[in-house]
Amino acid sequence: MKVDLAALVQAPSFSIKQLNATESDRASAMSLKVGGIYANFARQRYSAADVAALFAAAKQWDFHGALLRLMGGEIVNPTEGRAALHTALRGVPVETAVSIAANKEADAAQLKMRELYEELAASDVTDIVSIGIGGSDLGPRLAVDALKDFGPKRFNVHFISNVDGAAAARLLPSLDRKHTAVLLISKTFTTQETLLNGELVCDWLDTPERVYAITTNADAANEKFGIAAERILPMWDWVGGRYSMWSAVGFPIMLAIGPDAFVQLLDGAAFMDRHVVEAEGVDNLAYWHALTALYNRAVLHCASQAVLPYDERLKLFPAYLQQLVMESLGKSAQLDGTAVTVDTVPVWWGGAGTDSQHSFFQALHQGTQVDAIDFIGVIRADHSADINHQALLSNLFAQSEAFANGQASDDLHRNYAGNRPNTMLLLDSLSPSTLGQLIALYEHSVYLQAVAWNINPFDQFGVELGKKLANQLLPAIRGEVRAEDPVTSALLDQVRG
Repeated sequence: MKVDLAALVQAPSFSIKQLNATESDRASAMSLKVGGIYANFARQRYSAADVAALFAAAKQWDFHGALLRLMGGEIVNPTEGRAALHTALRGVPVETAVSIAANKEADAAQLKMRELYEELAASDVTDIVSIGIGGSDLGPRLAVDALKDFGPKRFNVHFISNVDGAAAARLLPSLDRKHTAVLLISKTFTTQETLLNGELVCDWLDTPERVYAITTNADAANEKFGIAAERILPMWDWVGGRYSMWSAVGFPIMLAIGPDAFVQLLDGAAFMDRHVVEAEGVDNLAYWHALTALYNRAVLHCASQAVLPYDERLKLFPAYLQQLVMESLGKSAQLDGTAVTVDTVPVWWGGAGTDSQHSFFQALHQGTQVDAIDFIGVIRADHSADINHQALLSNLFAQSEAFANGQASDDLHRNYAGNRPNTMLLLDSLSPSTLGQLIALYEHSVYLQAVAWNINPFDQFGVELGKKLANQLLPAIRGEVRAEDPVTSALLDQVRG
């Protein structure tokens, strides 16, 4: 690490409840409003002095310079020799020749997306099946589920990702093939899951003219599925999969909510981009979020980070963040190739409130392990059930308070230790713009954490070994060869009966 955070900031000697009682104006001093997001960090376990040390560390890590390099198109993915210009898909927060050129390519792709949208809207297609996995699925799936009430609602968009044929077997009987189109999303067009599901669904569709692709490998899309160039949207090496929902990979989002709402999603993310590169010190929301995550991991040693959205429309957000954060920060090598000597990313997980209160909250409240928590709420509901929304917010605020303050009891079974660090994020409303702001906030937080840990958040070599072994084992699954590993061989015996 460039800076030893644990040496800068001492383990806390006061509880969260004591800190809020003794530090005057803490609730307002540790909160800020950026766009449509209000964030409150007063229920974290750091003191005002700790916060000052954290922001001093941000200067030593050169957070601002790192953001300029990212958004300006410099090589920030050294192991693959690439830039990471996902911000150029939604604007040009840092103007360089590289970022401006990338933005022009993104604008051209968005224009073609609009043209294909209008073409499909003028047809008799009513349903879209989007086939992809990982970054080609999680972001679009989240946005479509969260924002399905926006826009013209012209198409029903469905997703297939898992190579398990059960997904297609469940979906296809509910569709009319005469009114269905298919999107195949794969950066290289070599992804096993997408190709197998694509073959399955395209055979069922039996209409090649209604199959579209989003890929960097147009030749493979044409060769494998006969997809003509006018039905292929581009991807680029300078956009990683988990950052690609803002690109043509977001075409399923546009189909679900319409072109105008899709632009609002991009504009929301662009707003956050400008904020994080322009705001200084404690006025920067991404700094707050990243430094808090670093503190909870390096100082409090939280092995787990729960994300708890109190809005049913954001129920897929924890799953989306699992890829964004854990694939980015799950590294054990520093940028120079030497070993990381501290713990990096915790396990990210979560679920929607209030359902999750009746499942895993018991462990969060009284378990022996202390976990960090991000609460996410929405102030204004888009439905008329006011009493339900009031109950939802009361549960949200109550849980945050209970985790922080606890409640002492002589009966250990009924004792709540509290002192569970949690952040509160409140959206004015859930809209394309605020969802864009929220996702971009987490993107920048992840990047800044990687800067502090001196790791590369844009490669993902860890996923490759399993894929390689799976390809090697296919002949063994088919009974053509024997597996070399004895345990795998025993498992195959069970499969063959």
